[in-house]
Amino acid sequence: MVNYIWGGMIVISIIFGMLNGTLSEVNAAIFQGAEEAVKIVIGLVGVLTFWLGFMAVAQAAGLLDQLANVFRPIVAWIFPDVPKHSKAMGYMVANMVANIFGLGNAATPLGLKAMHELQMLNEKHDEASRSMITFLVINTAGVTLIPTTIIGLRTTYHSANPSEIILSTICASLTATIGAIFIDRYFYYRRRCKKK
Repeated sequence: MVNYIWGGMIVISIIFGMLNGTLSEVNAAIFQGAEEAVKIVIGLVGVLTFWLGFMAVAQAAGLLDQLANVFRPIVAWIFPDVPKHSKAMGYMVANMVANIFGLGNAATPLGLKAMHELQMLNEKHDEASRSMITFLVINTAGVTLIPTTIIGLRTTYHSANPSEIILSTICASLTATIGAIFIDRYFYYRRRCKKK
């Protein structure tokens, strides 16, 4: 579906450029956008490689397991329907730890595995469970301590201090996560009250 949307936007812009007589500007924008995309990807490769390598070393040293043990009681409190020692709980904790370090690319496969395991625990396979909804909400708003992707983008564009956004990112993502949990709980209890 997304491919059709992008394809449609490209076709519309080319037709609009032909009708307006600005096809050369559209052509220049297409090539400039492609060049910018390559620059961004190359700029991010170094930063993401460093942090993914750091995470691999941390995992081999047992640091991620220790962090997961620290977060496990909090995650168990947020997800009371999920058994504490299930695979879903392990994947959710690992996903959240990866998101905390701003490694969304590394967190995505863990999040997909967590959702798969949550679906296995779900009694109603045709609708999302309470835990699946909560996990999606927290994953979307997740707390980030080190926004590696944003730091990489700022480095690519020669920011004087690429890491100055760390404190504001922590504050914003923490506020978003707390707000997301409260909203999730509000709608959950409201739905339960309507069923009674």
